[in-house]
Amino acid sequence: MAGSKNRRRGAASSSPEPKARDNDIAPSANGNGNAQLAAKGTVEGPHENIFLLWPNIIGYTRIVLAFASLYYMPLHPRTCSLLYSVSCLLDALDGYAARYFEQSTRFGAVLDMVTDRCTTSCLLVFLSSAFPRWAIVFQGLIALDFSSHYMHMYATLAMGGSETSHKNVDKSRSRILSLYYTNKTVLFVACTLNEAFFIALYLLSFSSPLLSPSLLQTVPDHAAEAINRGAEVNSSLLRQLFANPHSAGALELARANKMDSFWPWVFAGISFPVMAIKQAINVVQLVKASRWLAEGDVALRRAQGLPRKTKTN
Repeated sequence: MAGSKNRRRGAASSSPEPKARDNDIAPSANGNGNAQLAAKGTVEGPHENIFLLWPNIIGYTRIVLAFASLYYMPLHPRTCSLLYSVSCLLDALDGYAARYFEQSTRFGAVLDMVTDRCTTSCLLVFLSSAFPRWAIVFQGLIALDFSSHYMHMYATLAMGGSETSHKNVDKSRSRILSLYYTNKTVLFVACTLNEAFFIALYLLSFSSPLLSPSLLQTVPDHAAEAINRGAEVNSSLLRQLFANPHSAGALELARANKMDSFWPWVFAGISFPVMAIKQAINVVQLVKASRWLAEGDVALRRAQGLPRKTKTN
């Protein structure tokens, strides 16, 4: 009896162990000695740094150019306009790069939208100070721009899902928004001429006495003679005329007559209708997003049995 048991044990110990198949999962040890399960035969893709994709690098370039334009904005209209315009035009290039290199990302989409909102708002803030009588209009445009895009983005994520792009607008929701977001030509023209109108107003603050009423106080005749029409005004002269060379009056004097107003008026006249349409689209976007969220709230409350029925005696 004992001999048969010993023979069985010897046979079991001498039999070879089964080989693991190629698709079996085998343990592997990492650097700190912990065992992990690794699937044999799996191939890991190359690691990508989303922050260094080409469309996002173009987005960072836009931000640098926008900051540079803000630096030159108070007193250097040509340099500021050039930097600001290039930053806006790169908005179309980053989208093309995302499609060409197949590098469309959610981070890039949000970076693009945030850059657009911030650059336009900064320009409108300057226009509010340059045209104080119209400050409430520019403040309203800032509020409308931020609120409509935030509401639209939130409604898309909440109702359409995290994988839905805010540019995928179905015609059943809004034909105007669908045309605006899905037609690249319409989107480019609308955004470009919208920015062109505000740039034209910015240039007019340096050239048009009609839009930029004088903020100067009365100065003595001998001081006024030192100011030549169309000449650059240096900081020493500003200090002689104003206690604070950075005051509104000093900046108005420094900006006065720096350039001809003909072409800014032309650009403003051409781009104004498109700018007005763009603001109307923002209103439609705000209203449609609000209604979409409200429809979702109604459906959710019904699923929760709300509002609860009141008992009647």
